[in-house]
Amino acid sequence: MLQRSRTLPSRIHHIMDENRDTRQYLQVEIQPKPHAETEALDPQVGYSKCLDDDGRTKRTGTFWTATAHIITAVIGSGVLSLAWAIAQLGWIAGPTVLMLFAMVILYTSYLLSDCYRAGDSVTGKRNYTYMDAVKANLGGPKVKMCGIIQYLNLWGVAIGYTIAASISMMAVKRSNCFHESGGKNPCHMSSNVYMIMFGITEVIFSQIPDFDQVWWLSIVAAIMSFTYSTVGLSLGIAQVAEHGTLKGSLTGISIGLVTPTQKVWRSLQALGDIAFAYSYSIILIEIQDTIKSPPAENKTMKKATLMSISVTTIFYLLCGCMGYAAFGDNAPGNLLTGFGFYNPYWLLDIANVAIVVHLVGAYQVFCQPLFAFVEKWSAQKWPKSDFITQDYDVPIPLSSSTYQLNFFRLIWRTIFVVVTTVISMLMPFFNDVVGILGAFAFWPLTVYFPVEMYIAQKKIGRWTSQWLGLQIISFTCLTISLAAAAGSVAGVILDLKNYKPFKTTY
Repeated sequence: MLQRSRTLPSRIHHIMDENRDTRQYLQVEIQPKPHAETEALDPQVGYSKCLDDDGRTKRTGTFWTATAHIITAVIGSGVLSLAWAIAQLGWIAGPTVLMLFAMVILYTSYLLSDCYRAGDSVTGKRNYTYMDAVKANLGGPKVKMCGIIQYLNLWGVAIGYTIAASISMMAVKRSNCFHESGGKNPCHMSSNVYMIMFGITEVIFSQIPDFDQVWWLSIVAAIMSFTYSTVGLSLGIAQVAEHGTLKGSLTGISIGLVTPTQKVWRSLQALGDIAFAYSYSIILIEIQDTIKSPPAENKTMKKATLMSISVTTIFYLLCGCMGYAAFGDNAPGNLLTGFGFYNPYWLLDIANVAIVVHLVGAYQVFCQPLFAFVEKWSAQKWPKSDFITQDYDVPIPLSSSTYQLNFFRLIWRTIFVVVTTVISMLMPFFNDVVGILGAFAFWPLTVYFPVEMYIAQKKIGRWTSQWLGLQIISFTCLTISLAAAAGSVAGVILDLKNYKPFKTTY
């Protein structure tokens, strides 16, 4: 039986008037002020043990949960395209570009983490979302521009992950088909039913109310990402050991296998694939908003970022380089589903199941900020609507706990997943979609806004050496993004020549 929830939903906490006396509203007991020195060190002194300095329920995130969120977001399906990307660029440019992207992401993530709080990065007013940070530091039309780019990209990532998950599910079926037929059956099949299966799973997990409640899913997903990355790496090493040689060349894929024009476009697309493989800045602020303090949130976030980017870069280099060494110019677009490897088929099955489980969690890590934005906006637009703002307690069978059911959340999130799944079925081009997403989001969200917000927050003067250095980084990354976008769009145009809606087979 449904009962109205007696507790104020966490979602409503997020839209309460900031000038409201939250402590009085919640009737919590305020602790007496301790010594002035302690107060100076801890901005949360004087608040309830149950609340943070902004009146919200105390955050519980740690270095480890933040690291799990980042790894889940970073080591995604993009790692599987890195062998192909390095094959286009060669032994010199491939690893070099990977390292450069890692350094840029690490540096700009540090800048962005300092913008979580407006004014002072330790005691300033909190920004709960990326858009809030842009609004506090830059304001004006840049806020809307940021929101459009961020949320469209989050939606795009959901589409890309749906495509990747369906390909991995098909790979399990196809590897067993290959094994049973001794390689005689091509085992072609449609991706539609697998996308629908993934979509149904995401409808269920999308009902997790808030971002801070998916931490356990992130930890499982992070473990899965290491699992399939390790399998890909191991198979690459085994392939190299079997042949006794390292394939590939210094300059990448040979002219002859592709035309000079194709080599240019594919090299540019490879940049987009690498950018996508490192794309997580769009949810950095949302991850940071789950971290408890003290210590200051930006310090914890920087440590988590350094750990995550270091680990993922090592994995990227190993997986990408070993995949290229194993297959050379013939490196598949997806290392574990492109059937560069056929045996042991059971190990491929384990790896592809791990990919699917990982993508279930990664989908939520990227979509929860989008869900929260729409629900917050709707609650502000129609604050008196019970359909939108009211939660109902639903008893969980075999448990003393209850689930807070919100009918608006149930319906709108279900519609979102259904539409995302249908669009994925319309455009199932894994490599090209990955490249476009990486190119589209890399410069504005990973470089431009963090750089501009940091300049505004630290009041860095124009034409100073620091300002010039930051602008050079931003302009260089803009050039790379435009080039990568051009290459990926060209790839999609080529794919569309032989494409029929809803009839794609692998």
